[in-house]
Amino acid sequence: MAVSMDRVAPGGPGEAPPLPLQHTPLQLHLGPLGPAAVPPEAALAMPAQQLGRWSDSHADFPRAPVPGPTRMARLVAFGGGALLTAFGVAEMIRVVGVGEVTPLQWALVALFAVTFGWIALAATTAIAGLGHAPVRPEPDLPSSRHDQPQQAGAGRTALVMPVYNEDPASVFAGLAAMAEELAALPEMRQADRETGTPYEIFVLSDTRDPDLWIAEEQAFMALRRRCPWIPVWYRRRTRNTARKAGNVEEFVKRWGGRYAHMLVLDADSLMTGEAVTALRAAMIADPRAGIVQTSPRLIGGTTLLGRLQQFATRIYGPVVSDGIAAWQGHDGNYWGHNAIIRTAAFAQAAGLPVLPGRKPFGGAIMSHDFVEAALIRRAGWSVTMLPAIAGSYEGAPPSLLDIAIRDRRWSQGNLQHAGVIAAHGLRWPNRVHFATGILSYLMSPIWLTLLLTGLALAVQARFIRPDYFAGDHSLFPTWPQFDAEGMIRLFLFAMAVLLLPKLIGIARALLHGPTRRGCGGAAALLGSAVAEILLSSLMAPIMMLVQTRFVIQILAGQDSGWGPQRRDDGGWPLRQLLATHRGHVLAGLALTAIALSIVPALAAWMAPALAGLILAVPISAASGSTRLGRLADRLRLLRIPEETAPPQVLSRARALR
Repeated sequence: MAVSMDRVAPGGPGEAPPLPLQHTPLQLHLGPLGPAAVPPEAALAMPAQQLGRWSDSHADFPRAPVPGPTRMARLVAFGGGALLTAFGVAEMIRVVGVGEVTPLQWALVALFAVTFGWIALAATTAIAGLGHAPVRPEPDLPSSRHDQPQQAGAGRTALVMPVYNEDPASVFAGLAAMAEELAALPEMRQADRETGTPYEIFVLSDTRDPDLWIAEEQAFMALRRRCPWIPVWYRRRTRNTARKAGNVEEFVKRWGGRYAHMLVLDADSLMTGEAVTALRAAMIADPRAGIVQTSPRLIGGTTLLGRLQQFATRIYGPVVSDGIAAWQGHDGNYWGHNAIIRTAAFAQAAGLPVLPGRKPFGGAIMSHDFVEAALIRRAGWSVTMLPAIAGSYEGAPPSLLDIAIRDRRWSQGNLQHAGVIAAHGLRWPNRVHFATGILSYLMSPIWLTLLLTGLALAVQARFIRPDYFAGDHSLFPTWPQFDAEGMIRLFLFAMAVLLLPKLIGIARALLHGPTRRGCGGAAALLGSAVAEILLSSLMAPIMMLVQTRFVIQILAGQDSGWGPQRRDDGGWPLRQLLATHRGHVLAGLALTAIALSIVPALAAWMAPALAGLILAVPISAASGSTRLGRLADRLRLLRIPEETAPPQVLSRARALR
């Protein structure tokens, strides 16, 4: 039987003295703090926020004017996106307007407007990022409620690691590697017995599996022995209320007063010492900062899909991150990990309410990070992203099925934001974050409806006779007509808009010597980009149907539950692959038969989507194959600089594991 690790050292209330930097493992466990797994409690109140009531007089800081560069980036991203969409829709109307436009054609135009607007915003966001400058602190305006900003000093920073049925060896090896990185920092070497270390590690376990729980405790004690220069704490909850958000909330309520900041990690997070200190320095330098984060890079992938994702985020990710950081400014979003948070601001402003109604839309908020960012910003604190800070890493789902499992939970959490987006007092960029999160999953059924509408028009043209005796007594039948040449031009234009962010990322990588060489050279980089585009095109229709099914299930009232993620093994039994993708294969075969029976050229236009659906089982199996991942590496495909020269924190985590 495992012993309870949720107990407090004797010694009364208040903060315990800091651990000395030099002591033996025996001194650590029998010293002044005793054998406690948690420090003395330092409570912070964290009231649940009201979504239907807010006044700016309740904010800690008044609204500051939006900086000029942020306004310009918003004009480029949203104004440019609107202009591109208007042009694309006008061209589409010309394509269908060679005759009288039928209701089905108008439906096609409307669906095209939504889907084209989605890719146009991505393209103009990438353009806005080309002129991105680092976000500066907001003006030092006086607070509306306090004479001085709250907790502007340095103080302790907790590296908070929430876990739920994760592999303890992987989790604690990563923490040990990060602790060693921190030990090499000048500020750690300069700390003495009086000041203590500025960092502590706090593992927040929601693990239910008893074997994993025991292994976590053993790994915790091993981490304490290995890293005596940094205090390490461990708490396991017996009730998993509100999932990860509830886990972090309980930490804040019980120990938040001990820490000026908390750097929230995920189970597969890795950060260099330089990245940790850069985030902490940015937080300390800006008294109005509530959340500061960078853009994590995916590393450590061994399967074909893992390597595909980390190549895409390494080459295209900076383009997207720079664009988002440019237009959001201080009205940023939060992705739930690899970010530093001002603990007092979080406690004061980010308490999550329970949404009214039944699951899946009611109950505890699942995608809590978006909401926490919006509430902190509502209270006047800034939420910024600094993509220039390197050294922040995370893992990637190893297969298509693992992405689907994760997306089932994420889709419910994002759709749940429909009940939050209209909350009083939110800044409009935060509402945009909610809207784009919702649309990111609604786009799959919208895209599917667009394809089916186009197919219906083709069926109508092939099998349904035109109405030669329309009610308006026209000399011409009411019959859908298209400008074929205009359709080709519009298709090429849409593909250029769709691929623009990737083309910008490829060009930047080619022009940056270390990145180009780290990807294996210019030829290997271009070959990898072609492979990524082709493989992503084959996987996209599969995920379209997967996410469409999720949306239907959620709207029907089905809850996603809460299950752990697989981090490494991408292999799935053939039975599971067939059960998951059987409907996708049948849909692909049916659509192919319909297209071939109408116009063979239509099947050629739809070939990438149809091929992806028909080959869903082998594509899904290949996505989780480590053998194909190794083959791609031998062919110098999908390489990233972090593979050519792995960061020390990754190499050390692998060795310790």
